[in-house]
Amino acid sequence: MSFKRTDRINEEIKKELSSIIRDLKDPRIPMMTSVVNVNVTNDLRYAKAFISVMGTDEEKKEAIKGLKAAAGFIRREVGSRVNLRAVPEFTFELDTTIEYGAHINKLLNDISKEN
Repeated sequence: MSFKRTDRINEEIKKELSSIIRDLKDPRIPMMTSVVNVNVTNDLRYAKAFISVMGTDEEKKEAIKGLKAAAGFIRREVGSRVNLRAVPEFTFELDTTIEYGAHINKLLNDISKEN
């Protein structure tokens, strides 16, 4: 099984990004914020980070705003921790797959209770 270089870079950046976000002091970013996935373009110029936030819709929007505000700091930190010739510019997207999975699980449990 072979991994492409970008797959290894995605995983490394995801690991470091998670660590950096945990250390951010922004009150808009709750403790229950996690990096679900990172996709880096082949030229390493851009990276899209999919973020999961546990909380209300308003808390999720504020968390993404906080991350966007800290994007420059996050990029510098990633650059100092990951050895890349070019550090990507980050965009943050809200990821709802965990909540969607929990919702489907609840629906399935409700159906099994009815039967």
